[in-house]
Amino acid sequence: MKALCWHGKKDIRYDTVPDPKIEHPRDAIIKMTSCAICGSDLHLFDGFMPGMEKGDVMGHEFMGEVMEVGPGNKKLKVGDKVVVPFTICCGECEQCRRGNFSVCETTNRNKDLADKVFGHTTAGLFGYTHLTGGYAGGQAEFVRVPFSDVAPVKIPDGLADEQVLFLGDIFPTGWQAAMACDIQPTDTVAVWGAGPVGQFAIRSAVMLGARQVIAIDRLPERLSMAKAGGAITINFEEESVIERLQQLTKGKGPEKCIDAVGMESHATRAIDGLYDRAKQAVMLETDRPHVLREMIYVCRPAGILSIPGVYGGLIDKLPMGALMNKGLTVRTGQTHVNRWTDDLLQRIVDGQVDPAFVITHTASLEQGPEMYKTFRDKLDGCIKVVLKP
Repeated sequence: MKALCWHGKKDIRYDTVPDPKIEHPRDAIIKMTSCAICGSDLHLFDGFMPGMEKGDVMGHEFMGEVMEVGPGNKKLKVGDKVVVPFTICCGECEQCRRGNFSVCETTNRNKDLADKVFGHTTAGLFGYTHLTGGYAGGQAEFVRVPFSDVAPVKIPDGLADEQVLFLGDIFPTGWQAAMACDIQPTDTVAVWGAGPVGQFAIRSAVMLGARQVIAIDRLPERLSMAKAGGAITINFEEESVIERLQQLTKGKGPEKCIDAVGMESHATRAIDGLYDRAKQAVMLETDRPHVLREMIYVCRPAGILSIPGVYGGLIDKLPMGALMNKGLTVRTGQTHVNRWTDDLLQRIVDGQVDPAFVITHTASLEQGPEMYKTFRDKLDGCIKVVLKP
């Protein structure tokens, strides 16, 4: 079969790889009908995430048709249309029973490695480094889905792929980010980053009843989309984020802050941004935490910092004194996708939201390597890329 494979920094190739096979009775084989390039994939493309090996199949945001099921799988049948969450969960361990699916204790095939790096293992993830199990991803014609009697979301007839594809990652990620904020009707919610996750965090905060939602970015297309979703916008290259947030909150700061940027913040005019890039260049720091620093500084005392943005390693100069003395709560983590999918699928069916709004580019899987470069090099006009086989 054909798949998009990682061969090094900024080197994604359209390769021929072995077809997946049933390896366990609970497995299923999915014929991919739609997949997407996620912002998290760019961290792999840019070479910032450890644990990748040449030939690894990319992609963790995909859906398709069930082609084969293992004899122990009682949930799926051939012909089912499913969205596959990026987190692989067993449904049986203590964490899964608590709904903490992204830290499943069972599914990381490289548990010992993750234990050494993180202190404890997290769940296996599709197409996302050998620290999370080294599973082949979904940017391929066919995908083996382990523990497929747990996570896959069966899609009812009448819904197009574009409406439901993002149930596998960015929609529940944005929703979880907003839910972590415990939003009250009087709250101001500030969202750093108006990429795909930021867009869903914005709309989720609006649906959850925030008094005002503020989107912070530098790209006109993204800010325009955020405004269409109900947000007040700040272009950080044209005005001071701190001063504007003070104006919008009467000097008190936003109660809730969401980091939908993560490890590659582009604070090119900020002194700390230059500092981070210099340290990154000599391998003394892996991640650029400008957004985290800014959120800690501007958040209202006793507020909440929600961090869906991906971080991969070490950061520097984090103002712990401000974080502690202001009494801020920090909530973060990979998304517990299946905690939210029933509710979000029903919202799509009911017409409350159509996630397809975020798609700006559609291409073939064969065009995937070119689209990775488009996503990175022409970021201003590219918000979400969907690939078809």
